[in-house]
Amino acid sequence: MEEIIREIEGLKNNGIGKIVDSKIKEFESFSKKSNDILFKEMCFCILAANFTAERAFKIQKAVGNGFLTLSEKQLAKELKKLGHRFPNSRAKHIVMARTHKDNLKEILRMGGEELRKWLVDNVMGLGYKEASHFLRNIGKTDYAIIDFHIIDVLAKHNLIEAPKTVTKKKYLEIEAVLQKIAQKTELKLGELDLYLWYLETGKILK
Repeated sequence: MEEIIREIEGLKNNGIGKIVDSKIKEFESFSKKSNDILFKEMCFCILAANFTAERAFKIQKAVGNGFLTLSEKQLAKELKKLGHRFPNSRAKHIVMARTHKDNLKEILRMGGEELRKWLVDNVMGLGYKEASHFLRNIGKTDYAIIDFHIIDVLAKHNLIEAPKTVTKKKYLEIEAVLQKIAQKTELKLGELDLYLWYLETGKILK
């Protein structure tokens, strides 16, 4: 663990820290946004599941308010045109998620593990990773986003064995490892994710 802590501390001091701080402030600004904007961010996270964050972000920008208004068939057609891997299922999940759109601000007041569990249980298309991604992107930084990039960097430092599948139990076990790193580096889990993503990919995305 000491090696990865040294690497993170090095990034803090070479300019990456300022980029991370700026990104976190951008996320925190979502606390003042409307239900519609929060919902469109949720749609990004639904799109990013088993896809790439970069391509999901491009599709999110292209569809825009279509997430709020298009029928399931129209949205599926648009996602297919824009190159999404799963246009039909993602369109279905997004249209189903609209049920909660107008209550998002109220739902988000729950906070903590209760909030993440609610999202996983009630929003089709959001598992633990995607729910955590959504919460981090709207300024709630106490959740770990455990995708294959994070698993790879932890496995390379011999902090975990890369699992074949990430069950809820395994997700929480890996999150506990990340929490130890976060404590030692004085970071929140959402901030740590950005540093680990940079270590693995050389990029900082949302």
